[in-house]
Amino acid sequence: MKLAKVQVTNFRSVEDSGVFEIGDMTCLVGKNEAGKTAILKAIHGLDPIDDFSYDRTRDYPRRYLSKFDERHRNGESPVARTWWQLDDADIADLEELLGDGVLNRREIEITSYIGRKGTTWLVPLDEKKCLANLEARHGLTSKDKGILRSAEKSQDALTILKEQQERSAAQEALLQALTKFRDGSAVRAAIDLLAKRKPQLFYTSHFERMSGEVSLNKLASDKQNNSVSIGDRIFLDFLEYAGTTIEELRDATKYEDLVAQCEGASNDITDEIFEFWSQNEALSVKIELNQGRAEDPAPFNSGTVAKVRIENKHHRASVPLSERSAGFVWFFSFLSQFKQLKKNTGKAIILLDEPGLTLHGKAQSDLLRYIESRILPEHQVIYTTHSPFMVPAQRLADVRVVEDVVDYRDPRRPLVKGTKVSADVLSVDKDTLFPLQAHLGYEITQSLFVGKHCLLVEGPSDVVYLQVLSRALQSRGRIGLDNRWTICPTGGLDKVTSFASLFSGNNLNIAVLCDYGSGDKAKVERLRQSQILQSGRVLTATDFTGKSESDVEDFFDAAFYCNLVGRAIGLDGSHALTTEKAVAAANGSPRLVKQVEAFCKTLPADFPEFGHYLPAEFLLRHPEMLDGDSPEVTKSLEQFEIVFKEVNRFLN
Repeated sequence: MKLAKVQVTNFRSVEDSGVFEIGDMTCLVGKNEAGKTAILKAIHGLDPIDDFSYDRTRDYPRRYLSKFDERHRNGESPVARTWWQLDDADIADLEELLGDGVLNRREIEITSYIGRKGTTWLVPLDEKKCLANLEARHGLTSKDKGILRSAEKSQDALTILKEQQERSAAQEALLQALTKFRDGSAVRAAIDLLAKRKPQLFYTSHFERMSGEVSLNKLASDKQNNSVSIGDRIFLDFLEYAGTTIEELRDATKYEDLVAQCEGASNDITDEIFEFWSQNEALSVKIELNQGRAEDPAPFNSGTVAKVRIENKHHRASVPLSERSAGFVWFFSFLSQFKQLKKNTGKAIILLDEPGLTLHGKAQSDLLRYIESRILPEHQVIYTTHSPFMVPAQRLADVRVVEDVVDYRDPRRPLVKGTKVSADVLSVDKDTLFPLQAHLGYEITQSLFVGKHCLLVEGPSDVVYLQVLSRALQSRGRIGLDNRWTICPTGGLDKVTSFASLFSGNNLNIAVLCDYGSGDKAKVERLRQSQILQSGRVLTATDFTGKSESDVEDFFDAAFYCNLVGRAIGLDGSHALTTEKAVAAANGSPRLVKQVEAFCKTLPADFPEFGHYLPAEFLLRHPEMLDGDSPEVTKSLEQFEIVFKEVNRFLN
């Protein structure tokens, strides 16, 4: 059974999150105070492994708290409405209990509430089919079924059978079977079965770190009083994973056996950490058991004291766990929790609140690799972050943006809509998008190290044009851009030099294809003379067009490009764009983009604003514009083929 969708309502900053999908690994990205933790805790309260429960005063939106009874007459406020996809094993168990074909669909709903213990389930059972299956299973004859003709569901059948003074053997068998169902209900029997299969929710945050020093007497007392601190609870998880308990450690007479157990567990977790921890491979974890000394502060001045120490083999020294970096302590603590969870609980959904917040960016990537390699095969993971290094590079479709939405259209009365969760990254503000933008920028940068052959261009529209025209030529058996090239937009000619300088020392084959306008001559000459790139590897659009100024768009036939822009913007009739109109509007500029731009400024205000990427995006969605053999298409393909041949020369 897998969690498929969630909708959170009336929980802390969330009024209605909207329905959002959950995958194997779901990343919730948002800025501070957006409501990411509220979303996780709302899901956590559905069926927590620990003792967490919703609290009306703490968790209901504070600005509506005084109206709770008015808004919820029955005293119950839905919090997490969830949809779960049943797998083949779930279906098989249900059909073993109730017979074949009893489910109308493979999705069930479970909802949690403030003001109500437990959850409500919606299981789409065909109850008449269930009853018919059970009748057949227990061998009821037509005569036996006669008294059950009015029964629509199992509870009806149970009531009727109980009322009979005499029952056949088959009827008695059916009665006994129905009596085993909770309240005689096939639906409740299905719920009870699926509840045993449903994963529970495990939540941890970056604040939760193992205690480095523990008084076993105090911890045993705290455990009895149910007042164990978070740090000590993680230490308990570690001990239980090691196969021992506080009581065994406290009362043991053979310390060597217990030390050996703790060392075995710490070595196992250490090996697991350093398979993924790239920051320092010279560390190891040690557990020491000593008697408290009178000079030590309470409660470490008496009884048995356990200390976790980290040894650095390079420096030949060890220090208490608490004195190591917060990032390493968190990583060790999380692995201790997860190892014990896996040992005891089995299947669970892992909720991580800002995991690795104290880790270096590279270590965050290591943590992400650990999640994908070790946790995902058996567990779904939902985690929050505002770090670009925790955005999953290959799973951007599983990223959900979290935003605390306020509508300022009426500045006198801003409308607070609360926390929203969405897969639509285009609908949120720039602060929320920052981790995604930074991540994508990082990925583009990394591609320059991975791709040996890099073609630097100025903007994203250049990338699109080169890729689309290359595919069009290759589909005709002609020469396109060699697939070994990695095309990277730099953000303008000013940044080309910086890019080339940054990566030229990495034995990369770098070439440049840039626009050439009235203010670009000096920049291009400096780039050519700087010897950052090999001689002749800085190409400008004018090298191919014969014009004094040109952009990549000038590789197109002018009539083709005008038609492309017209279709992208929706220009027709009296507003149709032609090459003559574009030239007339441009006051002598030889650049096709500038001509079209000047014409578009004469259009009424209700037309979309022209931008370089708009026609590129349209061509990307409509590559069929390059089909056929019209003069406009032919000329455009020929010009781009000349460019590709020249660029490909740099691969030899």
